[in-house]
Amino acid sequence: MTETLYSPKIKPEHLARKAIVYLRQSSEKQVRQNKESQRLQYDVAERMRALGWKQVEIVDGDLGSSAAMASARREGFERVLSSVALGEVGIVGSREVSRLSRTDKDWCRLLEVCQIFGTLIADEQQVYDLNYLDDQLVLGIKGTLSVVELKVLRQRLQAGQESKARRGELFKRLPVGYVLDAMGKVVFHPDQRVCGAIQLVFEKFRERWSVRQTFQWFRDHDVELPANPIQGTRLVWKIPTQSLVRDLLCNPFYAGAYVWGRRPVATVLAEGRLEKRQGATRRAEDCRVFIPDHHVGYIDWATYEENQKMIRRNSVNWQGDESMAAIRAGQGLLVGLLRCGHCGRKLHVRYWGGTGTNARYLCKGDYDDGGQYCLGFGGASVDRRLGQELLKVISPLGVEASLKALEEMSAGDAAQRATLSNKLEQLEYEAKKAFEQYDAVDARNRLVAGELERRWNEKLEEVETTKQRLSNLDGKRWSLCSDEEERIRLMGENFAESWHSDGCPPTLKKMIFRTTMEEIVVRADTDKKTLEFTIHWKGGVHTQLTMERPRSAAETATPVEALEIIRRMAVRHGDDQIASVLNRLGHSTGKGKRWNQDRVATARRNHSIPGQKRALPDPDRVSLSEAARICGVSHRTIERLVEAGLLNREQTTSRAPWEIRRTDLDAEPVRSIVERLLRTGKLILHGGSADNQHRLFAENEGDDNARHHE
Repeated sequence: MTETLYSPKIKPEHLARKAIVYLRQSSEKQVRQNKESQRLQYDVAERMRALGWKQVEIVDGDLGSSAAMASARREGFERVLSSVALGEVGIVGSREVSRLSRTDKDWCRLLEVCQIFGTLIADEQQVYDLNYLDDQLVLGIKGTLSVVELKVLRQRLQAGQESKARRGELFKRLPVGYVLDAMGKVVFHPDQRVCGAIQLVFEKFRERWSVRQTFQWFRDHDVELPANPIQGTRLVWKIPTQSLVRDLLCNPFYAGAYVWGRRPVATVLAEGRLEKRQGATRRAEDCRVFIPDHHVGYIDWATYEENQKMIRRNSVNWQGDESMAAIRAGQGLLVGLLRCGHCGRKLHVRYWGGTGTNARYLCKGDYDDGGQYCLGFGGASVDRRLGQELLKVISPLGVEASLKALEEMSAGDAAQRATLSNKLEQLEYEAKKAFEQYDAVDARNRLVAGELERRWNEKLEEVETTKQRLSNLDGKRWSLCSDEEERIRLMGENFAESWHSDGCPPTLKKMIFRTTMEEIVVRADTDKKTLEFTIHWKGGVHTQLTMERPRSAAETATPVEALEIIRRMAVRHGDDQIASVLNRLGHSTGKGKRWNQDRVATARRNHSIPGQKRALPDPDRVSLSEAARICGVSHRTIERLVEAGLLNREQTTSRAPWEIRRTDLDAEPVRSIVERLLRTGKLILHGGSADNQHRLFAENEGDDNARHHE
């Protein structure tokens, strides 16, 4: 006899439809470990059959899914609601109502749908019919208790975690490089290879000043770092990713600080659904629990804060920092250091020119809101001027820097060599241990002996590979000879020459600037003709200097009037003649300098004006000097012929060379006037007597006197 006889709520129309058994466990850990709870939930299907249902469907797709507020979508629960709404379900069974839902919203949806379509609900104790008011009341109370139970349990767990965290004793997983000793105290990892690798990350970052550059050093040198695996407790050695290096550098635990609640979880409404999202990483001091000097650190707290400041400064996120201040290969040396003295914003760098290497510093001001740039100037002359100020400060330290360079060059790849040595020592230990395991097994048990032998051989191969890498590294070691040491010492004594040499890259200069300077505040005067700099040196000392503001390309462009003269004259005249005309007319270059042949050629090239260095010979035209030479007269004679309108001349512009046609020199009346002048020494332009005219040729004066006496 079945329980149907004792449950009058179950009717034939219920049995004609199928029964659904809903299973759920809150997490994957419960699915793996709480097997007894899972078995009891599956046993509900047998109770449904005992109640008279022949068709029983088990919905277990939500195993490992939470039913709390803002949890992920439960496909199994949605499937139950859909089946009930289609009128296919006679009863929905679960071991307890908390398996169905942990929120009032989902619970009310289920009760409403089941009441409309006449579907029963069953738990471990009894069957409920929502058409009865008492059953509605009981299920409502149970649903409310389920919600309250979850909140109470969560509050207890969170309160316990926070209480333990405030004592600095809550550790879900210690960062790599730390372990707990027998007294529960955080100490360094006993493996010196692990500690050395973690310490190497911080040392390389201080050398490279960039997370990416630090990561690239480990990748390029094949240096491995320890990492916690997703499952298991044994450390895994691997070539690090950039995210792993960043996590190590940004974790305050390595600076001896205990932090809890660094990434809070918030519930937000997204696309009509509540979702739990992890917030942005907080500063260590702003977390719910912050305990400095909690344990021994790989670096001190001051170094950690300086590292974080450097990482934030390198970020290209404009919301975090208004300047793109990472040390890159651009020519602008003051990137990230300049701050506008008018509005307080950081100055950005823009590169322009034919090769895109000319730096220009800009303060955007209210440009984003439709306004104008607050401040802008060229970077080359400013970099040189600030570089001179820097050299005054650090030149006395050049000898000390050269000694430091000697020490580092002599050390070579000491860090990589030490890392490989530690790795070799560990591999030799593991190979020895693998041999001992192989040696201890019975040789007749080939299944075990063969596998242990393979592991031993793998370790031996790794040992040989590491030895070969060490040998290659030792082969690259070299020591400085006396001449090289002396040359490096001279570089320290003549630091300015080293600074200006082509062998000093911009990245190194930027590192020196940022090492010595905290910030540079720059202001322009009201006329924007001078720049005033206030240098904030590391240590609190301030220096002020003033220089002429570098003018922009528009301000130093060639004047339009000069370009028009160059364009007209370049057709026939040379650059030397054009420069002479421009200077006589009072024109100067865009930078206020006198014109010369090279500057005219540069202006033509910049504005695509064809021309030539020297005037091209023209067989049809001659200059004033050539016309005088051809006719055998003085320059003034040719000028008087032109003034009288007897000889035509052409002139490109005022003060430009005259151009006279050869045919006009041989034409009348010019030819007759010149012949008479050469014969009589008198210039007669319009007929009549020329007694009152001055003699033009001294050599003819004797002949005239002779003829007079005759």
